[in-house]
Amino acid sequence: MDIDEKAMLKKSLELSQENNKMLHSIKRQMLVGRVFRIIYWVVIIGAAIGLYYYVDPYIEGAIDAYGNLKGDFRNFGDLFN
Repeated sequence: MDIDEKAMLKKSLELSQENNKMLHSIKRQMLVGRVFRIIYWVVIIGAAIGLYYYVDPYIEGAIDAYGNLKGDFRNFGDLFN
């Protein structure tokens, strides 16, 4: 091997090592991003479920109040018949 071939081989080795480091870094960033995305959606879905259980009694109360009001209007209409 002459000097030029050795220099080119050494430069090729350095570039491949640098590329390997960058690829590992990209892979690690993708993994971290995926984990944070999963955590994000778990929080969003968990908050929606928690909000449903928190608001459900108020919704049930409003539906019952509407049913009672509808019955009262029906009784009020029957007074005139």
